[in-house]
Parts: sequence; structure tokens; C-alpha cells
Amino acid sequence: MCELLALSSSQPVRLNFSLQALAARGGTTGRAHDGWGVAFYQGHDVALFREPAAAADSALVRFLESSGPATELAISHIRHATQGELSLANTQPFVRELGGRRHVFAHNGNLPGIYRSAALALDRYRPVGQTDSEHAFCALLSRLSPLWQTQSPPALDLRLSVLSEFAHELRALGPANFLYADGDALFAHGHRRMQTTGRAEPPGLWTRQRLCPPADAAPEHAGGASITQAGQTVVWVASVPLTQDAWQPLADGELVAVRAGALLARRLATAA
Repeated sequence: MCELLALSSSQPVRLNFSLQALAARGGTTGRAHDGWGVAFYQGHDVALFREPAAAADSALVRFLESSGPATELAISHIRHATQGELSLANTQPFVRELGGRRHVFAHNGNLPGIYRSAALALDRYRPVGQTDSEHAFCALLSRLSPLWQTQSPPALDLRLSVLSEFAHELRALGPANFLYADGDALFAHGHRRMQTTGRAEPPGLWTRQRLCPPADAAPEHAGGASITQAGQTVVWVASVPLTQDAWQPLADGELVAVRAGALLARRLATAA
């Protein structure tokens, strides 16, 4: 299956080991080798890098590990193709504008019935490629669009309500692990993924939070981000734990919201 990774930090950081570890699963240790991408937020805009090829063999991935932009919010995806040809258009994460901000989406799973779903029909936004994941993102943006009438972020509860119902409907179609960011907050929904048992079971996503050591301690390079400022916090969300220390699984159908390395909310995604 595809692999997901997101980072939210209270101060700008660089992805290094996390990206390397995820890339290894995109061709070396894992089966996902059909493309990769990473979106680095820079204010309201996004620096997007994608290739429709194995991340483990990518010179661009190695460059980003050493010289990529510092960011407070990033989303990455390693693709194992289930729908759509191997092409840049079908390579995640996907990015669109809404309310004067860049919105980013990445999905892990297979949703074969989405094209026939009346609840997830397309409106203003249309896919560039042929994947079920991009179709889902376009349907989500159409639902969120009424909330973004200005460049100020809508109330968090309003966004969570839309995302909760959206996630509930996706789960009826298949595995629905996804990451979504709107430049203000990161949202993650955990469902099910193929486990070593050979069955699709939870957890679909894992989270981890790290607090930077005191000012007189040595800098840490924990979990793929160099955190060096006292009081700095970092939250990672990933398909699988990327380090040996403690990660927490998301429950089946759990939706969380994160901003600047701090957990804002968590709830079970249900119908309205």
C-alpha cells in the first residue's frame, strides 16, 4: 500500500531521516515504488516536489534531505499504484487553491466505488489525473468551499465537521487513511491498512510528538527533523512508526487536528 508522512512543528525544521525512511519503503524495504511527492508549506503557499518513479532511487529525494526548505508543516506520500497510470498527474500529494491558500491532500487506500458515489460527486474542482484519491480531494474541496469565503481560516469545529462526514463516507468505500492541510492546520484520519497478517486492519496511521530538550542540552535529530530550539514541539503522523521510540496508533475512524506541533482536537469521524 501507499505510505504517508506528515510533520507539524512549532518552529521551521528540515525533513531528513523521516523522508529517507519513507523513501526506503518506496522501493527498498516496501512495495510502494510507483512515485513519490512531498509538499513543504511556506506561509500560505507550498513548495511541491514529485516524481512518478521510486523514491528510494531518487537524487531529488537525497537533495531534499540535505537542502530542502525548512518548514512548519509538510506532507509526503509514497505511491503504490492501484488506479491510474504511472504519471506525474497521478502522483501525490495533490495541491489546490481555496480561499487564497494552498490546500494539500494525500490518501492511502483504494476506493473503487467513489466514481459512482452521489455523496462524493464532483462539482467545481476536477481531477487532473485518474486516481480515486484525487477525486476524493476534489469532492472534499467542494464541501469546504462555502467555509472559505475569506482568507481567514474558518472555525476549527466547522472544518472538523466537514472532514468527519467526508471520512465517514470514504470508509464505506474502502481504506481511507488520509492527510489534509489548509495552511493553518494539519488533519489526519486513520482507518485500516494491510498489515503483516495479510488483512486490512487498524491502525492505518500512527502519531508521535517530541519536545525539544532544554536550551543547555545538545540538539536532537529525532525522527527526521532537527529540533534545536528550547520549547520547540514536533508532531509526526505516518503510516508506520519510523523510529524505535513510542508512537501512538490512531483508532479506527479517528480524526485528529494539529497546529504548530500541538494536538488541537481528536474525534471519531461520523456522519452528520
